[in-house]
Amino acid sequence: MCFVLYAGTAKSIPGKESRNDAQELSIKGLTEREKPIAAQFSNPEVQYIGSTSGCGCDFPHVMFQNGDWPWFEDEDEDELDRQTKATEQHNREALVALLRQTGESTVELYGVWDGNFDFRTPPAAREEIRLQAILDPSFRFKEQVLYVASLA
Repeated sequence: MCFVLYAGTAKSIPGKESRNDAQELSIKGLTEREKPIAAQFSNPEVQYIGSTSGCGCDFPHVMFQNGDWPWFEDEDEDELDRQTKATEQHNREALVALLRQTGESTVELYGVWDGNFDFRTPPAAREEIRLQAILDPSFRFKEQVLYVASLA
């Protein structure tokens, strides 16, 4: 099971396959199983955006649990934490750069925990953010929240 992130845009983002030897994002069309998620977006083009891990797990995220998104920051940072933070920051920057390249004024983003998720399930919440907010180290994609990100 993995966190997966989808982007809704007016025009399709050029596809890019995941490569193990490259620290790049991947962009793919929806599989048959994922296609129902497109109904949650107002934009006509919905695509899967993979982080550098191939899935979306390297995008900073928190899971939806008991109606909330709990997140605890550990004060005792070790090497693994520093490595995770660096990976998350790289993925934040790559995502923001990719979405800016679309030239669109707003982009929709929706992340879910794949595995037993029903792709017809509506978002638990909707939030409007500035795309720039994703670069903030405290930002986490909340599972089952549809973000409308303004590029302005």
